Amino acid sequence: MKVRVDRELCTGVSNCVVIAPDVFKLDDENKAVVLQPDSMDEEKVMEAAESCPQNAIVLEDDKGSQLYP
Repeated sequence: MKVRVDRELCTGVSNCVVIAPDVFKLDDENKAVVLQPDSMDEEKVMEAAESCPQNAIVLEDDKGSQLYP
C-alpha cells in the first residue's frame, strides 16, 4: 500500500498521528507527513485515512489504483 498526504488539504488536525504514529507525524508547518516505516499496519493506516476530516490522506494499492478516498 502506498500512502501520501495532500498537503493542500491537510489542516493539521492530527487524527492520523494519534491513530498511526509510526506512519504519520506533523512537520514544522503543522501538516501531516508520511514516515517510511519498514512495515505498517494497513488497518491502522486505513483507520487514520478515514479519520481525516479533509480526506487529505490518499491510499493506493501497489498498482497505483486509489483505495481511499
